[in-house]
Amino acid sequence: MTQAPTSNDACLSIVHSLMCHRQGGESESFAKRAIESLVKKLKEKRDELDSLITAITTSGAHSTKCVTIQRTLDGRLQVAGRKGFPHVIYARIWRWPDLHKNELKHCKFCHYAFDLKQDSVCVNPYHYERVVSPGIDLSGLNIQHAAAASAMSHGLPSPMGEGFGAQVSSHVSQSPTLSNISAFPPRSSMAATATWVGNNTATYTSSQDPQFWNNNHMQSSDVQSLPPLTNQNPPEFWCTITYFELDQQVGETFKVPYSYARVTVDGYTDPSSLDRFCLGQLSNVHRTETSDKARLHIGKGVQLDYNGEGDVWIRCVSDHSVFVQSYYLDREAGRQPGDAVHKIYPSAYIKVFDIRQCHRQMQEQAATAQAAAAAQAAAVAGNVPGPASVGGIAPAVGLSAAAGIGVDDLRRLCILRLSFVKGWGPDYPRHSIKETPCWIEVQLHRPLQLLDEVLQTMPINEPRPRGFFLG
Repeated sequence: MTQAPTSNDACLSIVHSLMCHRQGGESESFAKRAIESLVKKLKEKRDELDSLITAITTSGAHSTKCVTIQRTLDGRLQVAGRKGFPHVIYARIWRWPDLHKNELKHCKFCHYAFDLKQDSVCVNPYHYERVVSPGIDLSGLNIQHAAAASAMSHGLPSPMGEGFGAQVSSHVSQSPTLSNISAFPPRSSMAATATWVGNNTATYTSSQDPQFWNNNHMQSSDVQSLPPLTNQNPPEFWCTITYFELDQQVGETFKVPYSYARVTVDGYTDPSSLDRFCLGQLSNVHRTETSDKARLHIGKGVQLDYNGEGDVWIRCVSDHSVFVQSYYLDREAGRQPGDAVHKIYPSAYIKVFDIRQCHRQMQEQAATAQAAAAAQAAAVAGNVPGPASVGGIAPAVGLSAAAGIGVDDLRRLCILRLSFVKGWGPDYPRHSIKETPCWIEVQLHRPLQLLDEVLQTMPINEPRPRGFFLG
């Protein structure tokens, strides 16, 4: 493991090290600007800078001091043209990518917490806890922490083994405080009655692997299984993976049966593994030098884990980052769907697809598209009721923008795209994934099955958006 820097090191080295621990809640460029700004402000306060480095590089495993910056007049910090509360900005970067400003509560030992309204503000992410109000969906809770918390509250040994108890505490509360949401695969919803505190870290031991929990290692009365989204039998394969170099498909599509909840996509050459898609064995007579060089760095690649009814998690086991297009991560980061590319650093393990969110999204988009098509059809017929219509011509209807939604647009909700080694998007010279040297497309079959159900429930005789044809 690379040794953490100290306050004596150059700002560039410190920033690079701290960037390796970001959780993806902000774009890479914004996070870099925010971290650079903070490091420069702390250069004259070496002890606080060392506290920040220790807190972030150990994921809060060690007790650290307040890390303070000057409070501004309106309490907000401006970074790259954006304003936000400083303690929220840095907590989103290093701990909770989907954090909202009203979800933070400072720890009792923090002397310069934002809410204390002193001249200096503490931005140490590990001096705050996350508060989730009752009624909020807690399906993303860290099931390992929940199990340990439940066990400890009943005086039982922690299922995570000795040493984990020091990181987890539990007590009954009406508004649970969480230090780790969506850090591990959700298997169920938890009742909003417990408080537990743990560390959000990018590397995990084997006992924290989702497969460990898939084998009934944890039984808790707090866990309630969610009802299935459909009564249909699952498809034969949970996903198919297609490999591309630039805009050209290379090799056959790889199919993953349900008997393999984990599949590895790597750069090696085993031609017969049913749970490994080895890209190194695939030949391409049109392969470019750029693709050839990038393929050398795929290495151990990535692991895709299928969880629950259809959630998907990715672990980067390559020595190089991978880049993912994920509507789930877009939503968690507060971005428009398809607006961002998410960088996953080596050893990071992150949820990239939530089947229930996807199901809601496809239902909403299909309904909106159909309503838009109906509004347009009524406008053409000159039959738009209501005072807003003028001479039979429809007014500017907000739904009209959705009339162009078709099956292909909804199908994209069921697809993940991942590029090895090279990124694309606003922060990179490559604007499309088809300009990256080696990438994969993962089609998820259970969501596609749900989409088929959604489309078939639409009335056949009513106007349809383009592309909505059912056989």
